Amino acid sequence: MILSVLLQTPPAWVVIPFVSLLLLIATGPVLFPKFWHHYYKTISVVLGLLVGVFYLVQLHNMVLPIEAIAEYLSFISLLTVLYIASGGIYLFFDMESKASVNIVFLFVAAAIANLIGTTGASVLFIRPFMRINRYRLQPYHIVFFIFMVSNVGGSLTPIGDPPLFMGFLKGVPFFWTLINLWLPWLVAMLMLLGVFYFFETRNKQLDDVDVSTHYSNRVIISGKRNLIWLLIGVASVFLDPNIMDGLPHISFHGKKISFVREIIQLSAAFLCFKFSNQKALKSNNFDFEPIKEVAFLFFGIFLTMMPALQLLEAFAGAQKGQIAITDSLVYWASGIFSSVLDNAPSYLNVFAVILSDAGLSLNNMADVKQFMTSERVHLLLSLSIGSVFFGAMTYIGNGPNFMVKSIAEQVGVKMPSFGKYIFKYSLPILMPVLVLIWFIFFI
Repeated sequence: MILSVLLQTPPAWVVIPFVSLLLLIATGPVLFPKFWHHYYKTISVVLGLLVGVFYLVQLHNMVLPIEAIAEYLSFISLLTVLYIASGGIYLFFDMESKASVNIVFLFVAAAIANLIGTTGASVLFIRPFMRINRYRLQPYHIVFFIFMVSNVGGSLTPIGDPPLFMGFLKGVPFFWTLINLWLPWLVAMLMLLGVFYFFETRNKQLDDVDVSTHYSNRVIISGKRNLIWLLIGVASVFLDPNIMDGLPHISFHGKKISFVREIIQLSAAFLCFKFSNQKALKSNNFDFEPIKEVAFLFFGIFLTMMPALQLLEAFAGAQKGQIAITDSLVYWASGIFSSVLDNAPSYLNVFAVILSDAGLSLNNMADVKQFMTSERVHLLLSLSIGSVFFGAMTYIGNGPNFMVKSIAEQVGVKMPSFGKYIFKYSLPILMPVLVLIWFIFFI
């Protein structure tokens, strides 16, 4: 009976809340920012609850909604501790703004994004990066930061970027990304840094000014105790009852739902904020609005995408054998969706299609683990790279993008509009890199 309920496909119109929410996320901040900022919480929660109630009342299916809520709590608890802990660390690099300094900074920040997430790294490093370049700061500095630190950089661990963490929650081994994605990561980073160097050589703003005496070459760090909370948040990721036998969990229809990990992360987040260095928080202009936005929007996304995942699985199952699912198809499909939608649900939707084509289900962790040992696992490489890398194509591709844009604008940087970002930077700079990555690794 339970299996028949889970296999029951919802009507196609039930995806309307999901599509509507994603379109609103894409257009709201641009077309009607005041209305969206005031009502996005209500819109997201109402749409999510509508779909959840439909599953409970109409489909008599409580399994998928409860699993979606459990995955949402795992997702948001990690982001919360990373965001708060990073926001309480104040970094000041009093160094000369030159290409070599900026290149090393971006590379190191991108690497650290794999330990504290692209959200944490964006919050932690964008302000010191702007301080380094305070005498010659240009929009391209922020754009390349978004490309490398807020997106591409976080592709080596599930902690790094939301799509990969969603894959981890579904059953992808933690170290699979590091083992398989390090070379595309390195190639993409080197190409982007090469283009960034070209932009740096054209920035002549300080050529006629001697500012060498303005720098002490000191690094100032306040709020070091938050590093402990960061470590606790990262280490707790491994407290997964599906991996660690004997860990307390909730048994639900054959699945092990984690709660110890989430309690540790949320407790660490609370204690971190309570005992944070107040001067560091004030210096970073820390507030909860960015993480609140992520929390509310992803509550709606997790619930509204349930029918989309089921319908995609059903479609892929019906088309099994008729459409060849290749690395190129997966790379570009996940990439295009991640460019115009949020990359986490895009990753899950394409992953659902891949598994369904193999006769497996994304809602069954045993199926995911079976896929990981199959000869088709190479498709997960193209899916992971496409979802993470293409998230930098637009401001809406990944959560930290708008966050970084907002922080830069607060200090007076004239950031490009939504369209200008795409046509001046993404298409002429990032897209050639993405094409080369496709050509090198997926043809």
